Amino acid sequence: MKNIFLVLLTLTTLSVAAQNNFKVPKYEKFKLKNGLTVYLMEQHEVPLINVSAVFDAGSINDGEQYGLANLTADALVFGTQKYTKAQIEEITDYVGANLSTTAGKEGASIRSSFAVKDQDKLFDVLQQIIIHPVFDAVEFDKHKQRTLLELTQIKERPRNVIGNYFNAFMFDKHPYATPTGGSKSTVEKITNDEVKKFYQNNYTTGKAAIAVVGDFKTVDMKKKITALFGDWKTAEARMVKRAVPELAFTKSRVLLVNKDDARETTFFIGGKGIPYSSPDYIPVLVVNTILGDRFTSWLNDALRVNSGLTYGASSRFSRYKMAGTFYISTFTKNSTTVPAVDMALSVLDSLHKTGISETVLASAKSYVKGDFPPDYESAGALAGLLTDMFLYNFDENFINTFQAKVDGLTTAQAKTIIEQYFPKDNLQFIMIGKAADIKEQIKKYGEVTEKQIKVDGY
Repeated sequence: MKNIFLVLLTLTTLSVAAQNNFKVPKYEKFKLKNGLTVYLMEQHEVPLINVSAVFDAGSINDGEQYGLANLTADALVFGTQKYTKAQIEEITDYVGANLSTTAGKEGASIRSSFAVKDQDKLFDVLQQIIIHPVFDAVEFDKHKQRTLLELTQIKERPRNVIGNYFNAFMFDKHPYATPTGGSKSTVEKITNDEVKKFYQNNYTTGKAAIAVVGDFKTVDMKKKITALFGDWKTAEARMVKRAVPELAFTKSRVLLVNKDDARETTFFIGGKGIPYSSPDYIPVLVVNTILGDRFTSWLNDALRVNSGLTYGASSRFSRYKMAGTFYISTFTKNSTTVPAVDMALSVLDSLHKTGISETVLASAKSYVKGDFPPDYESAGALAGLLTDMFLYNFDENFINTFQAKVDGLTTAQAKTIIEQYFPKDNLQFIMIGKAADIKEQIKKYGEVTEKQIKVDGY
């Protein structure tokens, strides 16, 4: 028994030491002659290779064709010069590889994970998908029809669409306002030729990066990646100058999205947040952990544990390159909409009025430090980190100084962070629910604008 106790104590000590000494593993970064940035990181724990590629091809480039970036990313795997869609699926399934393509607001990504022994075949597939997609018209039309059906069905689940309403309300005419997945009316009009054109204009080597993390020797992988992508010639990378959204609200507003059959109200309460470049993200993260980013947060305690008004409540900072948002989110029965909103506002108010004690801050620090390393413990996560560094323009110092910045946060600094970054005035409210039951009651929160959830768009 004594030996078991000593082993557990040793493991606990090592775990704490790992938290306090977590650093980004060594990697090599270089650029090919065509402008493509490459990251290579050796990780020999398991015989796997993970690839993450990113392009400046996110939905902020959609213009009025909402959903174009998303459809283009999906269509990369609809066939290439060498492989059909069915062959790509058969190859990846047969060897147990993972392959995905996605588009977000800022960029589009291709990610894959596969065994070292299968690397020649999978790298060939990846090169084909990235450089030689053919955008098969038949496969595109089938996928477009499925997408349109999903866009119709998704509005039956308010929690899946409230973020789109929130972004549209917050960002107005800025590209961040548009739904990445598109709307039914915009997706209906997008053609296969327009997807091809979007690919040609936005999947360019000058604003792209590929990260490879796994069981290999850097010198050998450098030769492989250079051979695969070094001769790729694309259009010149476009330099698009965008205005920074200010998110300076002069009054509280309420967007009420009516869903006649709703039995509950889903709501966001939000305001201006922080961009990716904010030097204060880490202290903001610690404070937000206390407010609403863990199960024992103040919001969850108040709205779920103590009052039973909901099954869960949280708060979040959503960050983009040029701006960000803060919001509290939860859901409750129609009849308890106002009590739930009032309680959420009361918790936010208490954060400002009472602040954070040394004991509460210490608990949050331990939680954040313990939760942080696992986010980057796998080779796949590290590959994603490297391409995120490229896409959002930050370096490993964010990771390497994380623990020290958490430890260095004082209650006095936390008070300043709360005052500066946790909005309490001119809040913006988004509510999806049955308007007939709640419209009159919620007028006290601000000027109400009403929309119908069945109407296309956000």
